[in-house]
Amino acid sequence: MNEYPVDYSRKWFVMWAVSMGVFLATIDGSIVNIALPTLQEEFGAPFSSVQWVVLAYLLVLGTLSLLFGRLGDMIGKKRIYTTGFIAFTTASAAAATAQSVGMLIGWRIVQAVGAAMILSLGLAILTAAFPATERGKALGLIGTTVSVGIVIGPTMGGLILSAASWHWIFLVNVPVGILGTITSIKFIPNTKPLGGQTFDFPGAALFAASITSLMLGMTLAGERGFGSRLVLSLLALSVVVGAGFVYWERRTDQPIIDLSIFDNKLFSINIVTGLLTFVCVSGVFFIAPFYLERTLELESRQIGLLLAASPILLAVVAPASGWLSDKIGSRPITLAGLLVLLIGYWSFRRLGQDTTSLGFVLALAPIGAGMGLFQSPNNSIIMGSVRPERLGIASGLLNLTRILGQITGIGVLTTFWAIRADAAGGQTDPAGIVSGLHDTMLVAIILIGFGFTLALWGFFAERRLKIEEVKR
Repeated sequence: MNEYPVDYSRKWFVMWAVSMGVFLATIDGSIVNIALPTLQEEFGAPFSSVQWVVLAYLLVLGTLSLLFGRLGDMIGKKRIYTTGFIAFTTASAAAATAQSVGMLIGWRIVQAVGAAMILSLGLAILTAAFPATERGKALGLIGTTVSVGIVIGPTMGGLILSAASWHWIFLVNVPVGILGTITSIKFIPNTKPLGGQTFDFPGAALFAASITSLMLGMTLAGERGFGSRLVLSLLALSVVVGAGFVYWERRTDQPIIDLSIFDNKLFSINIVTGLLTFVCVSGVFFIAPFYLERTLELESRQIGLLLAASPILLAVVAPASGWLSDKIGSRPITLAGLLVLLIGYWSFRRLGQDTTSLGFVLALAPIGAGMGLFQSPNNSIIMGSVRPERLGIASGLLNLTRILGQITGIGVLTTFWAIRADAAGGQTDPAGIVSGLHDTMLVAIILIGFGFTLALWGFFAERRLKIEEVKR
């Protein structure tokens, strides 16, 4: 039986179920950050311990996304997705009862397992629920959901902490989680996957070890620098184990990920360009608060409002971008998005010590608009490039790309900024901060420029393929 019946009558109910899952998982990644100082005071623990409330969530989420994508292809996406909702909701309620940092970290890990189940399969379920002619629009709306979660997370966290105890940071997930579970059970199609599939446990172990080492190394690099023996050891371990993973996957009958999908150069281009955009945007959003606070001397509330301009623009542009890509094709829109991103990063190189708040927003706006233009059609190309029985893997791969991009951007670009700022006067000196920011934006321009070149090549390669098909 085909796993993907051509029945689109429930597509908007499926959209609602997926949107709630993506919203929950997104907001939970940002709402906890603002509570870290409160948690440190509440438990009397050092920040080096409390920060793992956030880091453990990200590490588990990145490690398991691809594995749950594969499991969804094997045993059914609805089963994994709804189990993720239940696990996430239960862990949220339990996290609110934590009596120590260790207990809280433990429940955050369970939360991350549930979030990995949700995020790894959300796009796959959505892709199957909508016809190909509406795929871009559907993915654009999900992009809006992600942006709303990013914007609301810190704001909601601040409001909760000002009116109630930290426990409500986690309890707020429970009613949405219960509603999402019920909606998923009722509306997501319970379709039968292809039979005769087995799970590649050796490949899963190798993949998990490689990705965990990579993400942990990148995370610690932000604290200790890339010259740290521990960081270098973790990154080397990731490369060695990753090579072992590739070797094994090419020789096993039913791999975690069929590496032959990367033989499709057009597919690979979109994965690489997607990764580069997340690397750059994550680095910018980690560095920007230092510039706003220490150079422009703005207060935390002002900083939050200014930074919200980017995800708000993304939320506005993404649905329009997805709709337009359905009408005229995805690749021209991705090229336009990358070009707008280049304008944004170039504008950031114009920021100085006397920049106004309006000037900062005008520089930041192209980054939000560019991400909105790029993401929806890029995701549509990726999800449309794989066979139906591999949608779970493609969805998990997209989620992994986002997480790796975020961690790499924070680890590499912020370290580079710190080095350049120190060389120009220090990380507390306005001139040093601005100089480091300018140098870091030059790196971002080079990376996005490389992505634009790849995307341009992909655009002309796809046109050649279409011309050859017409001639046949």
